[in-house]
Amino acid sequence: MEPTQLVVLAGLVIGLVYGAVGLLSGFCLMSSMRGWLTKGDGRLVRSYALAIAVAIAASQLLAGNGMVDLGKSIYLQPTFSVPVLFLGGLLFGYGMVLSNGCGSRALVLLGRGNLRSFVVVIVLGIAAQMTLKGLVAPARIAMVQASQMTVNANSLPSLLATLGFTEAVARALAAAAIVLALVLFAFAHPPFRRSPGQIAAGIIVGLLVAGGWYVTGYLGADDFNPVPVTSLTFIAPIADSLQYAMLSTGLTLNFGIATVAGVFTGSLVTALATGRFHLEGYSSPRHMLRSGGGAALMGIGGVMAFGCSIGQGLTGLSTLALGSFVAVAGILLGTTAGLRGSLRVQPLAVA
Repeated sequence: MEPTQLVVLAGLVIGLVYGAVGLLSGFCLMSSMRGWLTKGDGRLVRSYALAIAVAIAASQLLAGNGMVDLGKSIYLQPTFSVPVLFLGGLLFGYGMVLSNGCGSRALVLLGRGNLRSFVVVIVLGIAAQMTLKGLVAPARIAMVQASQMTVNANSLPSLLATLGFTEAVARALAAAAIVLALVLFAFAHPPFRRSPGQIAAGIIVGLLVAGGWYVTGYLGADDFNPVPVTSLTFIAPIADSLQYAMLSTGLTLNFGIATVAGVFTGSLVTALATGRFHLEGYSSPRHMLRSGGGAALMGIGGVMAFGCSIGQGLTGLSTLALGSFVAVAGILLGTTAGLRGSLRVQPLAVA
């Protein structure tokens, strides 16, 4: 099997597992933040924290052993725009609250029969494609060019290396400090310790991120036809999937498209097997307008931020890139603004 074919197949398998786990556990940053900030339930947010910890530990272990060159990913570029990353994160986070979930969650819910998620996926994909290559792209590029900067240290390990540490020691120190803090945060919560399903979900999703790096960075490292080094992310892949569905004869399958298809299929199969499948729709035109508006914000913001709550919140952070921390800070702030405070998204009246 050719490396490109192997990468596509592996992407499909990773997506299948993520779809099943996402449906069974409710793994979602927006749901985690809502439960924590408005209901006092911290189990889901700790599952997310554990996933970040596992993703960082496993990904940095791969990189430290020379199996994956994370420097080839979009997250560890020497030039990036802090304002655009942060603003994109803000837009994505707030849009996530409006749409009641991120792009990956929309794919999972769509597999369960949630037709609202169909609208979210379509609008998100169109808005993302417009921001990547369409009408919004010139404005985005102008913003990036006006505010980008070139840095000598683009990650926490490289920042520590400027203090005199070797690359290996800097990588180990940075990864160990963050992983330890996240694991302590997760398991300090007694209800989380009594939730084996949430613990398993955090571990599995974190390993899937590292698995994506291994697949694209190691199995796909063909000298003649290398594939982009990437892992779980959903903004650009959803946009690419929509384009592939319309113009498949002019495009080729890649890891991201296969992952999107896998997430939907994994959720659908799991929903049918467990009796969770049922059709749902919008309660009112206002509900649809809010959901579609949030999806558009996620598509635009996700492209500006170089990723979503998964693409930056897990995959980006697993590289320890400084730009990823900026984007995630924007996502968290935007989500918090949508859940609490004067900009809080008000619950819709029951029709």
